[in-house]
Amino acid sequence: MKSFAVIGLGLFGSWCARQLCSLGGEVLAIDRDPELVQQISGDVTSAVVADAQDKAVLKTLGVEDCGCAVVAIGDDLAASVLVTMNLKELGVPYIVCKAHDETHRRVLEKLGADKVVIPEKEVAERLAHSLISPNVLEYIELSSDYGIVEVPAPKKWTGKSIKELNVRAKLGVNIIAVEADNRVNVSPSADYVICKDDILVILGAYDALSVVQSL
Repeated sequence: MKSFAVIGLGLFGSWCARQLCSLGGEVLAIDRDPELVQQISGDVTSAVVADAQDKAVLKTLGVEDCGCAVVAIGDDLAASVLVTMNLKELGVPYIVCKAHDETHRRVLEKLGADKVVIPEKEVAERLAHSLISPNVLEYIELSSDYGIVEVPAPKKWTGKSIKELNVRAKLGVNIIAVEADNRVNVSPSADYVICKDDILVILGAYDALSVVQSL
């Protein structure tokens, strides 16, 4: 069983802790606010009132034995920085941090956080993409240049094989998976023929993905 420490039990932290536990994780939830700890105590493995800015406290709680720590103190830069430093010094293998802006993200990344998320920004980006391109079912940002979209098969592509479409050469995108009849075909062969009800998962540069979305 994977073990997690979630530090900071605001909306993001508490949601994350509950989800991790519901998916089978062993979750230690930590916050300085007794009320927040009480609210989540029945939904996680263990919930503790503690100050994660004190490295000795984290060590006493055994946080260094967790496979992953989530620092969900997104609104307090000083606190999230100190907690992240403590976790690094304790040797926690994988650290995920919530940031409130790009400056905060860069600071946490320089401190060695393995993944930094800005939930509001990412949700806003997904919403914007879905509003601009209603046919996009899912959007994932990989970098400033590349992303992944999940879209219904364009009508122009149905009845044609991936080899015949040759989208990698023509558009610079890759069809990395196809969902059909509630089954997912990862890395479909070049001979796979696109059907009208297929859902395609496509990787590429944003400009190229925009072309796909317009088909």
